[in-house]
Amino acid sequence: MTGSTREAAIVWFRNDLRLQDNPPLHAAAEAGHKIVPVYVLDDAAAGAWPMGGASRWWLHHSLAALAADFAARGAGFVLRRGDAAKIIPELAAEIGAKAVYAARAFEPAMRELDRRVDAALKAAAIPFHRHLSMSLFPPYRIKTKTGGVYGVYTPFSKACFEDGVSEDFLPAPARISGMTVNGDRLDDWRLLPTTPNWAGGLQEEWQPGEAGAQKRLTDFLAGPIKNYDEARNLPGTAGTSKLSPHVHFGEISPRSVFTAAARAGTGKGVQTFLKELIWREFAIYLLWHHPALPDAPMKPNFENFPWATDKKALRAWQKGQTGYPIVDAGMRELWRTGWMHNRVRMIVASFLVKHLLIPWQEGEKWFWDCLAEADLAANAASWQWVAGCGADAAPYFRVFNPVLQGQKFDADGAYVRRYVPEIAALPDEYLHAPWTSPKNVLTNARVTLGETYPLPIVDLMEGRNRALKAYESIKD
Repeated sequence: MTGSTREAAIVWFRNDLRLQDNPPLHAAAEAGHKIVPVYVLDDAAAGAWPMGGASRWWLHHSLAALAADFAARGAGFVLRRGDAAKIIPELAAEIGAKAVYAARAFEPAMRELDRRVDAALKAAAIPFHRHLSMSLFPPYRIKTKTGGVYGVYTPFSKACFEDGVSEDFLPAPARISGMTVNGDRLDDWRLLPTTPNWAGGLQEEWQPGEAGAQKRLTDFLAGPIKNYDEARNLPGTAGTSKLSPHVHFGEISPRSVFTAAARAGTGKGVQTFLKELIWREFAIYLLWHHPALPDAPMKPNFENFPWATDKKALRAWQKGQTGYPIVDAGMRELWRTGWMHNRVRMIVASFLVKHLLIPWQEGEKWFWDCLAEADLAANAASWQWVAGCGADAAPYFRVFNPVLQGQKFDADGAYVRRYVPEIAALPDEYLHAPWTSPKNVLTNARVTLGETYPLPIVDLMEGRNRALKAYESIKD
C-alpha cells in the first residue's frame, strides 16, 4: 500500500456496481474522503445460496467494467476474497479509514453479515454508514394502515405509489480521490467457465456493466415500453426491457429506471412496467418479513403437500426435453442466455410444480444456477406464487396448459422455432403439439417423435388431475 491514509474511507460495493446514482459512493465523495472502493467475494456469507454459474459469469464482467470506470476517474478498485466480516475491518485498519460506506442489504445472510461487520467496526470506533441503494423503498418502512405487514401485492403497490419515489439523481463523480491498495486479480477468482465453455450464448446476448445497463434502458424507453402491457406476453417479440440482470447487480439504480420510465408517459405500457418494478419491491419486502421464504412455503398447509420424486422428469424439464415445445423453448433460452421471458417463466414453472408435481424448490434451485439475474427475493417469491403457496399466490388450481399458452402467446411460432429448431419446419397449427401432426407432416418436416424430438413426458389431463387431487389432500 502506498499514499496518504488521511481521511480515507472504504466504499464497500455489493449489488450496486455502478458510479451513477450510487448513494454510498456519493456520500463518501461529498465527505471529502480519499476513497477505497472494494468488492469482497464472500461465498460463505451467502449461506445456502452462493452465486450460481450464470451469475458468476455476469459478476466477472460487471466487476471488470466497474474497474475500468474507476480507472478512468483516477481510482483503483480493490478486490478481496474471503470473510467480509474480517476483510472490511482489517482493510479499514490497514488504510486508517475514518468510515465505511455501503448499500443496505436485505437478504437474511447479508443482514447477519452486516451485523458482524458493524460490531467489528464499532469496536474500532469506525462508523458504518449504510444507504438505500438497491431498492426503491426500505422494506421495513411500508406498512398497512394499522402498522402491519402486507400479504397481498395490490394494496402494497398502492402504498408504494402513494409513498412516491424520490427523483433525486446523484451523478457519477468526474474524478475520484483514491489510494493505491493491493487486491486480488479478477481472473484468479475463476468466475468464468472453463471447459466446457457454456457461456457463449450469454456473451452474445449481454453487455454487463453500467454502460450496457444504460443502453438497455435507453433502447426500451425509445419504443417497447409504449406497448409493454401487451408485448410483454409475447416471447417471440422484443417487447420487454431485459433490464433485470442489470438491476439485480445494481449496474443501474432502481430509482433511475423507475423515474425514467415514469417520465416516458402515462399509457398502459408505462404503468404496467412501473407495477413490475414494484413487484420486485414486494419480493424484497416479503423476504425481509419472512426470512424462510427461499426454503419454506408461506402457507403452512403446503408443508404436507404430496410432492413427487421423479429425477428423470426433472432432468427432462431442466434440459428442455419435455415434449412440450413452449416449455422446452423456455428452458433452452434459460440455459443458453441466462434469462427467460417472463410469460414463459410462468408456463415452465406451472408445468414443473403441477403437471410433474415436482417441488417448487427444485425449480428455484435450477433457476438460481442458470439465471444471470438470480435474485434471492424475486426467485423465491415468484416460485411460491406459481406454486400457490406464497403471498398473494395464484390459486393452485390455476394450471397453465402449455399447448394453449404457446398457441396464444407464440401464435406464429417465432419463439419456439428459435430455441427448438428440430421442429421448426412444422406448420404453425402443429408446432405447439407435434404429436397431433399427421405422419406425412412429420415426415416432410423431418421430425421423428421419440428420436429427433421427444414425445410428451406426461399427459396434460392426467397431470392436471393428479395435481388437483394432491391439492385437495392439503386444502383443509
